[in-house]
Amino acid sequence: MVTAVASYLQARSHNGQWFVRIEDIDPERESKGATQSILQTLKDYGFNWDNKPILQSKQANLHQHIALQLLNNQLAYACSCSRKDLIDSVNHGEMGLIYPGNCSQKNLVYQPGTTLRVRVDDAIIHYIDNNFGEQRCNLKQHSGDYIIYRADKLPSYILAASIDDLFEQYTEIVRGADLLAITPRQIHLSQLIQNKFPAFLHIPIITYANGDKLSKQTLAPALKKHHARTWLLNALTDLGQEPPNKLQWKPLWAIWDWAISHWQQDQIPTLKTIPLKH
Repeated sequence: MVTAVASYLQARSHNGQWFVRIEDIDPERESKGATQSILQTLKDYGFNWDNKPILQSKQANLHQHIALQLLNNQLAYACSCSRKDLIDSVNHGEMGLIYPGNCSQKNLVYQPGTTLRVRVDDAIIHYIDNNFGEQRCNLKQHSGDYIIYRADKLPSYILAASIDDLFEQYTEIVRGADLLAITPRQIHLSQLIQNKFPAFLHIPIITYANGDKLSKQTLAPALKKHHARTWLLNALTDLGQEPPNKLQWKPLWAIWDWAISHWQQDQIPTLKTIPLKH
């Protein structure tokens, strides 16, 4: 909800459009009815999106086509290394395992059981995050060649998100700071595909006291409709917006009117996490 509020206000305060994309590219992890539940909660909390919601799974053919183009252009290669093969023998970084390039020169056939990795070569990614400022990453040192298609023939989040961001012509991505670390990979991949990339703004994620983020994996409860005003005001507070106390008695539309007209991007905390305190 905090991420949705931040992205919505960033778009609306700049007279921009706001889109909903359901990232349903991993069927085994998808909860039954999750899409309908997400859309209904957004409606209950007063969000209005432009155009109909986008189902990422509908783009599967495009994802596969672009991945195979990268392979045919020798920008990607087949890899037979499993996570189990690597986990005890390679270094770990913010993006996970730093791949040492074991299969980069083997010219393996891309077939069931292999993954597809993008070559990073000596790429140095430099960009300005609209909340955390200047970011620089040497992909060879901090990532290594990264997976864009998994062994189960599902696209990686980085591949699917990068392609859809480009082809849906998004100008700015607003999302949680837990994804800040992998952004250099997305920028690198976007540049390979279309030689451009959108702007990024990362915001703090809300965590339990033990540092775990609120998510379905940590069994965070769903937001209730009758708490909409309270949770919306809490989200604004977490985003550094300081809503006045009088808003707690106002209807939902009035809270949104105030939030859009008073949105201050530079007040978002430059923290990666904020403990749940409401």
